[in-house]
Amino acid sequence: GTVHVYLIWYGDWNQANGSDTPTGQALIRTFLGNVGGSPYFNINTTYPGVSGLVALSSMEVTDTGSLGATLTDANVQSLVSTAISSGKLPRDTNGLYFVLTSTNVAESSGFCTQYCGWHSWFPKGKVAVKFSFVGDPSGPMVKNCAAQSVSPNRDVAGDAMASTIAHELTETVTDPTLKGWRTARGEENADRCAWQYGKVHTLPSGAYANMTLGSREWLIQLNWVNDSSPHCGLS
Repeated sequence: GTVHVYLIWYGDWNQANGSDTPTGQALIRTFLGNVGGSPYFNINTTYPGVSGLVALSSMEVTDTGSLGATLTDANVQSLVSTAISSGKLPRDTNGLYFVLTSTNVAESSGFCTQYCGWHSWFPKGKVAVKFSFVGDPSGPMVKNCAAQSVSPNRDVAGDAMASTIAHELTETVTDPTLKGWRTARGEENADRCAWQYGKVHTLPSGAYANMTLGSREWLIQLNWVNDSSPHCGLS
C-alpha cells in the first residue's frame, strides 16, 4: 500500500546558516512530497508487494535535544517509540519514520565515516515499526555524503540528505524488516546502485542533476530495477 512518511526533526533546525534551517526542512519535504508515483520510485514496483506510492504526513515531531547531542542507534529507535507512545505520531503499519538530525548532533556509530543513513525496525504491539536515521552532513566531512560541492538547490548537505533519504526509502519498502529482498552478498536494492547517478545534465550553477521533482532539480542515486534485465536506473 501507500507508504506514510513521518518526520522527526532532532536538534537545532533553526540555525542561520547551512542546511539545518527551515529552508532546508522545506527542501526535504518537497522531495518526499513528490517522489511517490514518480518514474524513479516506481522502480520499486518491480519488487513484490510494493505499490510505488508515498504520502508525506503533515504530522511531524520537533525535538531540540531531549537525549543529548550524541545519539546511539538505540536512541534513534527510542525517539520513534516515544513519538508514537506520546500520541504525537500514529502507530502505523504502513509508516516509515525518519529521524533527521541537525549538524549540532552526532550519531555515535559512524555517521559520515561509515554511512550517511540507515534503516531498521522494531515491534510495537502488533505493528512492525519501520524507521530510518539520516543526519545533516554539513561540515568538514560533507564530501563523504555529498556527490558534488555545488548542488542543484544550492544546499550541498540538504541535497545530499535527499539522495540518502531516497536510498533508505527504497530499501525500506523492499526490505522492511530486514528479511526482504537482498542479493546473495547481502546487498539491498539501493546498495546495488550506491553513488551511481546515470545520465546527468549540468545546471547553470555548474551542479549536476538527473531528475525533476516538484519543480526542483535533484541528483539522486540510481535504484536497482528488478525485472528480466536487472540494472541500475532512474525509471
